Amino acid sequence: MKKINVGLVGFGNIGSGVVKILRERKSLLSEKIGLEINIKKVCDLDISRQRNVNLAKDMLTRDVKDIINDPQIDILVELIGGVHPAKEFILEALKKGKNVVTANKALLAQAGQELFSEAADRGKNIYFEASVGAGIPIIKSLREGLVANRFYSIFGIVNGTSNYILSSMSKNNCSFQEALKVARSKGFAEKDPTLDIEGMDSAHKLILLTYLGFGKFVGLKDVFVEGISHIALADINYAKELGFAIKLLAIAKKDGEDLEVKVHPTLLPENHLLSSVDGVFNAIYVASDLAGDLLFYGPGAGQLSAASAVVSDLVDLTQDIKAGLFRPTLNIIEDKTVKKLRKVDDFKSRYYIRFMVLDKPGVLARISGVLAKFGISIGSVSQKERNKTQFIPVVMLIHEAKEKDMRNALSVINRMDVIKEKPVVIRMEEA
Repeated sequence: MKKINVGLVGFGNIGSGVVKILRERKSLLSEKIGLEINIKKVCDLDISRQRNVNLAKDMLTRDVKDIINDPQIDILVELIGGVHPAKEFILEALKKGKNVVTANKALLAQAGQELFSEAADRGKNIYFEASVGAGIPIIKSLREGLVANRFYSIFGIVNGTSNYILSSMSKNNCSFQEALKVARSKGFAEKDPTLDIEGMDSAHKLILLTYLGFGKFVGLKDVFVEGISHIALADINYAKELGFAIKLLAIAKKDGEDLEVKVHPTLLPENHLLSSVDGVFNAIYVASDLAGDLLFYGPGAGQLSAASAVVSDLVDLTQDIKAGLFRPTLNIIEDKTVKKLRKVDDFKSRYYIRFMVLDKPGVLARISGVLAKFGISIGSVSQKERNKTQFIPVVMLIHEAKEKDMRNALSVINRMDVIKEKPVVIRMEEA
């Protein structure tokens, strides 16, 4: 039976999961695809640490050149993360005639165009299913399963850490910091969770989804990004009272000839499918013209879930190698109906706003007057019970308004002597 040799760079959690699957499912995979996927060499800076799989010493190396320069290795699997030196490793592997599998969303979001172009020029492929949604087959579905479709929107929960925190706050009636502490203790949050809770991880994934769905490779600077660290338990509970859930959403949607690409906390109706997605689970909602509305759901993290996606990419590549075919990874056609990326000032949305105001007559009238001055209409107002302090929460739901108008109005309101602190503003989605 023909053997396809693989070099693995990064022997961490996902890397050891890939080795585990390829070993335990070796017979099954060989039977299904008619050849053997063989891990020939594994590179990591730390090759002495104990993993849940054991490898012979001669399979381990600290020098990536032992993989890149080995002509018998057909595929490089990059699982070290980060932009550098991962980018350089992949470029060198492509120049040496190797195909590539990666889970590196940060790298592809920043340098994807360059890497995909280099791969195509050399007749090689870069597969990246595990970069979004771990084991959820969203990349292949957009690239192949929905190839005849045009998309209206792609949006979803693509960061398990943030979703776990928001779910915990809601279910356990705890603060953001308390929920983050539990997430860390369970291994769902990094020691430094900034990329997750401030929305950057979601933004990296959204760039890839936008490229697959709309043929637009947007830069990180073109994505509006807002995280969840300012969300208080009070907001979670007030949203519940109003019939909503708060989720961190990554959103790419068409509005006429414009495309909006953004990541932010979002109020969703409690009956929306995404509202019930809890814990570290991810879900991506795709609205298309032919297949209709689709929901992709599953664990957004985890060793075997992500490793499963890597193995899926390996199988696809080995099939192409076996057949002697070159199928471009991304035969992306730009959606010509999209003329421009919408600037954040031109976003339109409904809003949830929580003000902390001095408990005295006339405050609501002053706030309402400023909003009206900027053409902003109030849908509902809820003034919460008095407490031991002089300040009370006032929650407003705002009809659709332009982001620029909302920001200008809040700039004026924030300077009022009756406002205790910066208001919490959360955008709303109906779809």
